[in-house]
Amino acid sequence: MAALQWDTQIRYVTATTAVTTAAGGWRERLRARPARAQAMARLRGLAHGLASATALYAGPNWLARRRLPKPVDQVNARAFRRGCLLSVPELAALAALPADPAVPGLARAGARSVPPPPGIALPGPHARPLGVTDAGAPRPVALAVPDGRHHLRIIGATGAGKSTLLTGQVLADAAAGRGAVLIDPKGDAVADILARLPEDAAGRVVLFDPDDRGAPPCLNVLQGDGSGADTDVITDNLTGIFRRIYAAFWGPRTDDLFRSICLTLLGSVPPGSGQVTLADIPALLADEARRRRVTATIRDPVLRGFWSWWEELSPASQAAVAGPLMNKLRAFLLRKFARQAIAAGPSTFDMAQVLDSGGLLLARLPKGTLGEETAQLVGSFLVARTWQAAARRARLPQHARPDAALYIDECQNFLNLPYPLQDMLAEARAYRLAVIMAHQDLAQLPPDLREGISANARSQVIFSVSPEDARQLERHTLPQLGAHDLSHLGAWQAAARLVAGSAEQAAFTLRTEPLPPAVPGRARMIRRAARAAYSTSTAGTPAARRHDPRSR
Repeated sequence: MAALQWDTQIRYVTATTAVTTAAGGWRERLRARPARAQAMARLRGLAHGLASATALYAGPNWLARRRLPKPVDQVNARAFRRGCLLSVPELAALAALPADPAVPGLARAGARSVPPPPGIALPGPHARPLGVTDAGAPRPVALAVPDGRHHLRIIGATGAGKSTLLTGQVLADAAAGRGAVLIDPKGDAVADILARLPEDAAGRVVLFDPDDRGAPPCLNVLQGDGSGADTDVITDNLTGIFRRIYAAFWGPRTDDLFRSICLTLLGSVPPGSGQVTLADIPALLADEARRRRVTATIRDPVLRGFWSWWEELSPASQAAVAGPLMNKLRAFLLRKFARQAIAAGPSTFDMAQVLDSGGLLLARLPKGTLGEETAQLVGSFLVARTWQAAARRARLPQHARPDAALYIDECQNFLNLPYPLQDMLAEARAYRLAVIMAHQDLAQLPPDLREGISANARSQVIFSVSPEDARQLERHTLPQLGAHDLSHLGAWQAAARLVAGSAEQAAFTLRTEPLPPAVPGRARMIRRAARAAYSTSTAGTPAARRHDPRSR
């Protein structure tokens, strides 16, 4: 039976930009001859190697090799002569060319480029930028702010472009006056943001940086909103954070002791006063007179029963029970930055005002400076307080909840809340808090976190990943992009599957753009303004009160 035949030609050109002889005098051209001869020899070798890949098809109907005169002009003009008539099976076989993996200098094909669907937003005041498309006519693409409430996961190897993408989105939020919180365990993103912020952001930046010359702002994790109704939430958050970070060394007795101490301290002072901090825990256990004075005011019968049991223990038994908690808490409080940032007294800023009034909290938490556990604790405290501030929006009608964003780089280190991540993300969407989570690979995530992010972060940006991760992530990008594409993405290239109009769109590819140039002196100006407004050493000054949102 006759089959459909296709008129086929295969053309390829080898070229190099390493050597040029067009410019310069005769001496320059003479000196360039050896290099040019070497380059031409390599090009000929590559051309011969590609041609040898067709040797498999040297049967009765073979591919004839012809030298192409003026190859550049003919390839650009796309002028074809009559070629070979090939069937569909023959074309399928040729699609695998070149089959010889030993062709020297040959770069294998990377990921395919896929254009975006029509509904993807453009950058602007109401969209966070992502990059520029790399298929068809280049155009910028962005994630609309309302669609960002469905949360975004960014995954990719180190150096692929995650931090650049996060930095660009934080700068867009700052320019649009939206509240944002960034947890940066490396520190480069915070430095890039400070050097590029608009000048009018100087009075609304809260900066946590252990390498800053001045004292940091203070976030008293035992300070509530003043109503007294959030005592249980504060206790649950703190206990859950310590339990998850020290999971291998945190037993039920330590959990019971820490929870009881927090409830006791919170009940001993006026709600929201900030008069007690984590630094009061060692003193409460070590100073018997103070402990009896504080516990004498307890009315809760269960809590009174706990302290009655504690007083019946011998000093040796008390030390044995308190030891596992004290060695972790003391290691944290012995670091000057951690003590000033978390336990220096009342909070010097209000996280709710940061989110609701276009503030910007930047937490630079390098593990090399703070230590891994201290960085995790400080970052987790900031995430927990951000969530508490967002949850207070339940009292407001939806139209009165301004959009804000929480950016977490290396998110597996800081998502240590005591309740499932999927519940937090589902509620955050209603509170108009977009959560942007970045990490390097799937192996970093425990199973519950992995499934929670996969199911609830409906927008995905995937930079180059390992083949193992690509096989799991392709379910988010098929049929447009498969595992091969996800593991062969180029530098600064990413696959994106976004939510647009509250509906998931088809996957496409993009390239991230470089950041705008840094503004000379901007970082120093922002740092000075942040120290004057929120530092623990200046929190009581008139300048600080002018910048403090609670004084408005």
